[in-house]
Amino acid sequence: MPRRTREEALATREQLLDAAERVFRQRGVGHTSLAEVADAAGVTRGAIYWHFRSKAELFKAMVDRVELPIDAALETLADAAQDDPLGSARDLALRALLHLASSPRARAVFDVVFLRCEYTEDLLPVQQQHLRERELCIGQCASAFRLAVMKGQLPPGTDVDLAARGLYSFVGGLMRDACEAPGDYDLATSAPLLIDLFFEGLKRNPPRVARRRASGVRRAVAAGRGKK
Repeated sequence: MPRRTREEALATREQLLDAAERVFRQRGVGHTSLAEVADAAGVTRGAIYWHFRSKAELFKAMVDRVELPIDAALETLADAAQDDPLGSARDLALRALLHLASSPRARAVFDVVFLRCEYTEDLLPVQQQHLRERELCIGQCASAFRLAVMKGQLPPGTDVDLAARGLYSFVGGLMRDACEAPGDYDLATSAPLLIDLFFEGLKRNPPRVARRRASGVRRAVAAGRGKK
């Protein structure tokens, strides 16, 4: 392919991704067709099908174009956690929120992911990828908390898996809230206070494995009584 044609193709691809970002935010992913994205980009419908075989492929490319907050933070967690695992997990969570607060493109993409994406059948591959990435993130946070127990930063018996899921849910909830109501508060200045709120609570009263097991037994007993 001649150099000029290759450059034009890359420019067209960027046009399509920009258009997808705009149209998905306006109409929702499920209610938008590839043809509508092509029209919004000002290119032929054949052009979009040349670059993207499906809406799932277009959606994935749009997301992959930005470094998402959690991805940016996870890259350094494994190495940094060796010396200060709890501090590293805190930094990961804080960096994720600050990245979202400072990057307009990351905010735009998260608006689509959180608020405008319906996981219809054609987006099933996207949903499956999201679930894999979710479990990877939770697993890496759990590993950091496990190391924190070994180093005495958290007490023995801490339920590291539940703590990791709590952190993931806490940060994800703050991100979603920032997308839903961006004018309610300044995420950049509030993020350190909110993250410290979670970690101070984790250190003072962490979830315990024994408590979760006991709670599970009580639920099983209650369910058994309900069947009688």
